Amino acid sequence: QVQLVESGGGLVLAGGSLRPSCAASGRIFRSYTMGWFRQAPGKEREFVAAIDWSGYSTYYAESVKGRFTISRDSAKNSVYLQMNSLKPEDTAVYYCAAGTPWSGSDYYAESGYDYWGQGSQVTVSS
Repeated sequence: QVQLVESGGGLVLAGGSLRPSCAASGRIFRSYTMGWFRQAPGKEREFVAAIDWSGYSTYYAESVKGRFTISRDSAKNSVYLQMNSLKPEDTAVYYCAAGTPWSGSDYYAESGYDYWGQGSQVTVSS
């Protein structure tokens, strides 16, 4: 069992930065791919970024490429999402997820993840 707790969300002006983090419990953190998803009001939850168990492979949604960076620290059982050049359309609840995706497309899908955090609100004002 893996428990995930997000922190580091908040309110920021457009063009600003935030760095949400996700702390994972359990000694098998290193075995899991970690991902970030988000859900804006009235919209479905969507993929944002993922990083594989080794930390060498990363995956990003087109809408955040070049602005967001995902990273992980196995010593701290944590994953981070550095968000720069934030836009009002980035406003959403951001969820951390852990799983073992089997194929390339699984990294981008909710079905590739087994454990989810409670979510952290990110609000970008214009």
